[in-house]
Parts: sequence; structure tokens; C-alpha cells
Amino acid sequence: MNLPLNIDIRQILLHMLNFVILFGGLYFILYKPVKDFIVRREKMYGDMDESAKNALKSAEDTKKDYEEKLRRADSEILEMKAVAQAEAELSASDIIKKAKAEADEVLNKARTQAEYETRESLHHANSEISKIAAAAAKKIVFESTSESFDAFLDNAKGDAKGGK
Repeated sequence: MNLPLNIDIRQILLHMLNFVILFGGLYFILYKPVKDFIVRREKMYGDMDESAKNALKSAEDTKKDYEEKLRRADSEILEMKAVAQAEAELSASDIIKKAKAEADEVLNKARTQAEYETRESLHHANSEISKIAAAAAKKIVFESTSESFDAFLDNAKGDAKGGK
């Protein structure tokens, strides 16, 4: 069978058969493995994307937790600072009270000591005055008035110099 332009149907059918065999072979040899490779790769990248999203979400949650802990830590620090300040003020007021009590005690002791020394000085002065007066009276009685007056003044000057 010869068709015009020298076309042979058997040749066309044979070329078509070769094309189908070539297409089928390439399909099984190249297309299917390449398609499976692409599917696996898409799945791998999808899994990686999903795990990255999960990791990002987990990191954001952790970040929120740490920020909350940081806020709580700040408030705890402020509370501790307030408590420490209150304790320091209480301790300072106790120390001031103790110091005032000690100062009052020292002042009272000093006053008591001063009163004691004043009484002792007055007693000593009275005793000296009594002795001098007794000596003067004795001199007046036993001696003349002018001599006793001179002796009294001499005695008073001597006691004043010797007493100091």
C-alpha cells in the first residue's frame, strides 16, 4: 500500500508503536521515580516547615513564660525591697530608742553623781565653817578680842591655802 507522497501506513504504525513503547518506558524509568522523589521531597519540606512552626510557637510560648517570670521577679524584688526597708526602719528606730535610753541613763547617773558631789562639798564646807567658828569662839573666850580676831583671820587664811 502506497499512499500518495510515499507515505506507508505500516511505517506510521510502527513509529507510533515505537513512540508508545518509548513513552511507556520513559514513564516507568524516569517519570515515576522523579515524581516519587518530588513527593517525598515535598513531604520532607512540609514536615520541616511544620516542625519549624511548632518550634517557633514553642519558642514564643517559652518567651512569654520567661517574660511573665521576669515580671513576677520584678514584683517580688519590689516586695522584698519594701520588706527590707521596713525592717531597716524598724531596726533603726529600735537602735535610736536604745541609744536614747542609754543617754537618759548616763544623764541620770551624771545628775546623781553631781548631786552627791554637791552634797559632799556642802557638808565638807559646813564642817569647815563649824570648826572655824568653834575655834573663833574658843579664842574669843580665852583671849582678848583683837588677838583672837587676828588669830581667827590667820587661821582662816591658813585653812583656805591648805584646803585648796
